[in-house]
Amino acid sequence: HQMAKNGRAGAALSIAALGSFFAGCFATVLLAAFAPPLAEVAFKFGPAEYFSLMVLGLIGAVVLASGSLPKAVCMIILGLLLGMVGTDVNSGVARFDFGIPELQDGIDFAVVAMGVFGLAEIMNNLAQKENRVDITDKLGSLYPNKQEFKEAAPAVLRGTLLGSALGILPGGGAVLSSFASYTLEKKISKNPERFGKGHPAGLAGPESANNAAAQTSFIPLLTLGIPGNAVMALMVGAMTIHNIQPGPQVMSSHPELFWGLIVSMWIGNMMLVILNLPLVGLWVKLLKVPYRVLFPAILLFCTIGVYSLNYNVFDIYVMGIFGIIGYIWTKLKCEGAPLLLGLVLGPMMEENFRRALLLSRGDFLTFVERPLSLTLLLMALGLIILVALPSIRKKREATFVEED
Repeated sequence: HQMAKNGRAGAALSIAALGSFFAGCFATVLLAAFAPPLAEVAFKFGPAEYFSLMVLGLIGAVVLASGSLPKAVCMIILGLLLGMVGTDVNSGVARFDFGIPELQDGIDFAVVAMGVFGLAEIMNNLAQKENRVDITDKLGSLYPNKQEFKEAAPAVLRGTLLGSALGILPGGGAVLSSFASYTLEKKISKNPERFGKGHPAGLAGPESANNAAAQTSFIPLLTLGIPGNAVMALMVGAMTIHNIQPGPQVMSSHPELFWGLIVSMWIGNMMLVILNLPLVGLWVKLLKVPYRVLFPAILLFCTIGVYSLNYNVFDIYVMGIFGIIGYIWTKLKCEGAPLLLGLVLGPMMEENFRRALLLSRGDFLTFVERPLSLTLLLMALGLIILVALPSIRKKREATFVEED
């Protein structure tokens, strides 16, 4: 947006598209190369290791979430509590459903996501005076100049590597990878004051990290059966509908699914470039759509999408409630992503926690007696200690301050 206001909208789109294409291709190679051997490691994971891995993922989500740490922790805990609504997996007893039959299957995370990120965003925009900056006449050249390319290329490489690493961790996700990449670029830049004012590195790094993380987030899904974010959780649902159980046996029992997924990623990356560059003029025209037309359309699509999940009007009411709550959270500067991850991973954490205790006859030491589980918990503890250091905490807070 800042580059667009400076008359470099075309160059910004090119940097974003080419950076995302490179990152996506690199991450796809990583997925094809390392997912099979990681699947062999996954067979060593028991309930204790799964639980510890999800604890590490949630703590990573808290550390990398924007805004206040206590607020992020509260959102994670709230997400975990919402994940407990529904029927108990072990006993089959309904809990926390207030006698409402529709809640016996739990709260659908897609409904919550639509409310928190869809309706809440509409409400937040309606509460503000419409003040859209017209940049349609400032598209400029689609090609970055020599200086922009020189500044963006190293950021693309760093963002690709960082996003590929964070995408593997449950709870990392594309959004958190973008924040981490922006932090890194701002930290190592010789001109950090340019960030937020149209610095190409501030665009190239996060865009690359975002796409790389989106590709490598398939690794924990395909090897461990653990969704790292809401999109991967949707993939779990899609696989379950087709009687495919995500986990280490997917690549051996359904090789056509795995390699078909790899090929689809290559095609998707090519389509990304085609949609962003040759058709950029078409997308720019969307900027002229007035808000009075745009917002009702978004609301309509959200409503249709939620209703199509279970063909249940009750889900629309739940989406509306979470839309209002999400708007309040926006005013309180509470990040919604940690809550969604807590909601997705909560039931799986509880199931593996209880299963580990059943196998150990109630011995809590099972989580530290198993070497792999202990390693994951120590990594989580290390993240907590790291973010608690005053110097690290101040830098983290400075990173997530939005530029005007």
